[in-house]
Amino acid sequence: MGIEDFGGGQAAQSDVLVVTTNDVPGYQVQQVIGEVFGLTVRSRHLGSQIGAGLKSLVGGELKGLTKTLVETRNQAMERLVEQARSRGANAVLMMRFDVTEAADVGTEVCAYGTAVVLAPKG
Repeated sequence: MGIEDFGGGQAAQSDVLVVTTNDVPGYQVQQVIGEVFGLTVRSRHLGSQIGAGLKSLVGGELKGLTKTLVETRNQAMERLVEQARSRGANAVLMMRFDVTEAADVGTEVCAYGTAVVLAPKG
């Protein structure tokens, strides 16, 4: 697995900017649309759970689980962007992730933030 398997974030050509900051230098908020989120729940794969259990005996990174979590976060973020776009936003401010165990059968990942319409300061 290469480094590309362990990264995330938006594509450079996205029409909806997603940032973890409260504002964007050079831009002003014209309209606050409100909270948006993208949610996904992934079940645990029995093989990866067994592999993780064995790996925990000797230590080290659980690469299979890391890759799965990255894919899950990216999917949650894609859904966040889709929701923001559908509500007329061109940006999401203060984006965060929340990760929770879902009834002992999987992992819930939620990407959330504030959808806004940004315009260049002028």
